[in-house]
Amino acid sequence: MREAYKIDHKLQVVGAIKDNDSSTLQSIYVQNYPKVEALVLKNSGTKEHAKDIYQEAFLAVWQNIKQDKFIPKTESSINGYLYTIAKNKWMDVLRSQGYKKTIVASQLQHFEIKDEEDNGIDDDILKDKRLEDVMLAFKNLGEACRSLLRMFYFEKKSMNLIAEELSLDSASTRNKKYRCMQKLRQIALKK
Repeated sequence: MREAYKIDHKLQVVGAIKDNDSSTLQSIYVQNYPKVEALVLKNSGTKEHAKDIYQEAFLAVWQNIKQDKFIPKTESSINGYLYTIAKNKWMDVLRSQGYKKTIVASQLQHFEIKDEEDNGIDDDILKDKRLEDVMLAFKNLGEACRSLLRMFYFEKKSMNLIAEELSLDSASTRNKKYRCMQKLRQIALKK
């Protein structure tokens, strides 16, 4: 009987995510953010970096579950998957050209997570807005931004391939992606 409940509950969580159930999505979002923020802060980042990385990772998890690219076995596997994506995205930032000047490569070998959670997080997106605003914001982006972000985050295409497809150089494509993420944040935070 208990095993049947676990299977049914897992299907309910996956179904709720696929149905864009705002309370389920917000619960997952709020529950996991402190760990990602602690990770980024402990590894040379700021709260703004943590917000960016977390939003990108959350959108990727949400999209992968909706498209059956990731089928969680348990609710905690969603949390682990989200954390892993965020960690990998932050590692990519740390390895990027902008950070190479300030981060010594040996520091990357000691990548850590702080175990305790900070319940006093001063994060306007968690306090003031609901998660569905982020999802709606994506839909309200212009087609060019949606297309670029979809190629990068959901289709996992490299920046070089995207640049080729858009007939742009790599630097312009990276700048465009950055501006699109800023616009997504701006729309999501706007009332």
